[in-house]
Amino acid sequence: MAKATLTISSKNYSSWSLRGWLLARFAGLDFDEVIVGPDDASARAEILLLSSSILVPCLRHDGATIWDTLAIGEYLNEAFPDAGLLPADRIQRAHCRSISGEIHSGFTTLRASLPVNLKGHFPGFKVWTRAQADIDRIWAIWRDCLDKSGGPFLFGQRGMADAMYAPVVTRFVTYDVKLEPQLKAYADLVMAMPEMREWIEAAKAEPEEIEELDVEY
Repeated sequence: MAKATLTISSKNYSSWSLRGWLLARFAGLDFDEVIVGPDDASARAEILLLSSSILVPCLRHDGATIWDTLAIGEYLNEAFPDAGLLPADRIQRAHCRSISGEIHSGFTTLRASLPVNLKGHFPGFKVWTRAQADIDRIWAIWRDCLDKSGGPFLFGQRGMADAMYAPVVTRFVTYDVKLEPQLKAYADLVMAMPEMREWIEAAKAEPEEIEELDVEY
C-alpha cells in the first residue's frame, strides 16, 4: 500500500491545514506532507478568503481522496476507530459533530478580524464588537463541553473537536485574548500538545510571507 499523503499550505497562516494535519496525527496515520506554497491559487484562496470549501488540506489514503476538513475527520474516524476522534457515546458524538460543524462553517468575523498568524503577537489588540460576539460563543462552547466532560479536553480525551478548535486557541495567543482560568487551562493544554509544538516550530521556520497578511496592528 502506498503511503498516505496530506496536502497542506502555510503552517504559519493556514488554519484548515492545521486542522487536517492534527486530525491525521491524532488518528495515528503515517503520512507524507505535500506542501503547496502561498503563491498556489488554492492555497491563497484557503488562507486569504478564509474558506473551508477548498482543496487544501487534502488527504489521500488507501485509494480515497478527501479534501474537506470535516470529511477528513469522519474518514479517519472510520479508518482508525480506536483513535477515538469522535466520542463513543451517541449523544456526545452528536454534540462533537455539531460544534465541529459550527466552527467549520461559522465565525466568519473572527476569522477575518483575527487571522491565524503563529509568528505574530499583538498585545493589547483591539477586538471588534462583532468579533467579540464570536469569541463569546466559542467560550460558551468550551465551557459547556468542559463542564459536561470534566476535561481536560473538550470531550475528555483529545479528538476531532480539539483539532477543529486548535486554530482558535492560536488566535487567542496571537492577539492576546484574555481567558478565564478554566478556558486558559484548556488553551494551554492544546498549545502544549507535542503535535502543536511541532507544527508551531515548523511555522516559525517558514521563510515565505504573504503580502496581504503582512500588516501592522
